[in-house]
Amino acid sequence: MILRSLFSLIVAGAVLSAPASAVAADRGPSTPEERSQALQYIRDFKSNPLGPNAKKEREWVVLWLIEVPDIHVNACLILENQPKGNKKDADTIFAAQLMSQAELVLEHPDLQNDQQGQYLAGVNGALDVYALLVKANPKDQQPYMDELLQKRTAGTLEQYVKDRVAKSCSK
Repeated sequence: MILRSLFSLIVAGAVLSAPASAVAADRGPSTPEERSQALQYIRDFKSNPLGPNAKKEREWVVLWLIEVPDIHVNACLILENQPKGNKKDADTIFAAQLMSQAELVLEHPDLQNDQQGQYLAGVNGALDVYALLVKANPKDQQPYMDELLQKRTAGTLEQYVKDRVAKSCSK
């Protein structure tokens, strides 16, 4: 079940980075109302990833990103050691990465082609959501994620992400 969910997110990520014409042949560009809705859902999810609407809102955003031809989010597994405590955490953290990248692109359309900026925003969003998950369930704390939080505090997270992108996300 967990692997299937993670696989679904990875497939969705691959589709998100596919050429828009291959995914949304009949779909027009996103509307201002849809972009506003997506931002609301993203912010709701990031502030309460365990909330009653989190799954539904996350699914809406991912499907919408797949459908619209004008919003592009790069997908890559930057975080190499996903949390192992609560098995749902890995899916939630990966979703936070993708949704944080989408948030960046929606707020700053000029950064749509900034792969490094998207991945950094994604990792920062994933770390924020991880902190909320650990606050809700302290036994789910993971040394790898804690190390990344320390890198962020020390100002070395950007270089870490840059190195991970070069290693894992090159075309």
